[in-house]
Amino acid sequence: MDQGRRLRGDPVTKTLLLMGLACCAAAQAQIYDILIKNGQVIDPANGRNSRMDIAIVGSKIVKVAKDLPASKARTVVEAGEYVVTPGLIDLHVHFDAHGAWLNLNPDHNALRFGVTTAVDAGSSGADNFEAFRKRVIDDADTRVLAFLNIVSGGMYGAEVENDPKQMNVAKAVAMVKKHRDVIVGIKTAHYRPADWIAVDNAVKAATESGTVTMVDFFPQPGREYPELLAKHMRPGDIHTHFYGRLIPQLDQNKKVQPYMLEARKRGILFDVGHGAGAFWFRIAAPMIAQGFLPDTISTDLHKNSVMLPNATMPNVMSKLMNLGMTLEQVVERSTLAPAKAIGRKELGTLSEGAVADVALFMVERGTFAFLDSGHGKLTGDKRLRCAMTVRNGKIVWDEDGLSTTDISRAGPYSNFK
Repeated sequence: MDQGRRLRGDPVTKTLLLMGLACCAAAQAQIYDILIKNGQVIDPANGRNSRMDIAIVGSKIVKVAKDLPASKARTVVEAGEYVVTPGLIDLHVHFDAHGAWLNLNPDHNALRFGVTTAVDAGSSGADNFEAFRKRVIDDADTRVLAFLNIVSGGMYGAEVENDPKQMNVAKAVAMVKKHRDVIVGIKTAHYRPADWIAVDNAVKAATESGTVTMVDFFPQPGREYPELLAKHMRPGDIHTHFYGRLIPQLDQNKKVQPYMLEARKRGILFDVGHGAGAFWFRIAAPMIAQGFLPDTISTDLHKNSVMLPNATMPNVMSKLMNLGMTLEQVVERSTLAPAKAIGRKELGTLSEGAVADVALFMVERGTFAFLDSGHGKLTGDKRLRCAMTVRNGKIVWDEDGLSTTDISRAGPYSNFK
């Protein structure tokens, strides 16, 4: 007892105790910049699917818990009617807005759909990637990552994309290593000759750079799809457009081919890559009914696919839900799964300490029409709509005005600072 009194009376001990109390008080007094309250939080990376609050300070998520006090927040977002997810990761887009002719602006075509990370799928190659980075990636609010095209000239037409001389492995590897902060893998696409030069060079470049390969494949006699999966792709490599009509995924009885199941066992990943020509209800429906779901969901968003097929992330996710996938399944394949696929596990999560990339969705009920790549119509009863996007701690999309003040209570106001 006497020793305890002596310690409490010691000046150093007193100082340490006071510092500890001050830290606790500071933590309790912390003011949140944004507090998202009462949302149905679906966060597959942390196994969460329940009503919780998310507190954001600066660019980081600082607290995920129940019943956080609204009085401690500068901006309170009441999310009781919404699903709250990590910012979506679209694994296949074309956002070299000033490059190949089909490309789009990233911020206008990502953030308003809940996409905070978009991966450009081979719009540029080793000869023009740095220009793409300077004019698009470094200037975007969206986090733009990229698959580097094995074709040095990128997606600039058949003359370039079908030329094996453009497929310089050493140049591709050097470019990946120089820009490893944003390049996540190697892409091969649109190659038509009946040989394996494009695929094999892409896989070689990915192997030498320690990344993954994304393959957009056009079967030809002598260059068949089963051989691609069994002999030319590695575990962890990604086949995109796998619900496309040119891929023989189903037998004559519309059963999933055995080699598809074997490829999945080997670790080949199957990505949606909807696009203007690669998502067909007549293929996706029987495959999903048989339990062959995509590993990752992506849009292949470009100037054509954003129109009639409406291949935005919420719409593609909605199509899959109306074909039988659950909300939890489509969220997982749009957040955690693509983050793992490209080796960026710090993304696609609502973990405390993570970058504050958050999306809020309304699950609308009613009668809705969806078009596939052939403009066939599916009538469904549910649809996801992005109501809010938070990117890097800032509210960048707020369709429902969840962070704003109603004009009846706003008084004199202005959005100018």
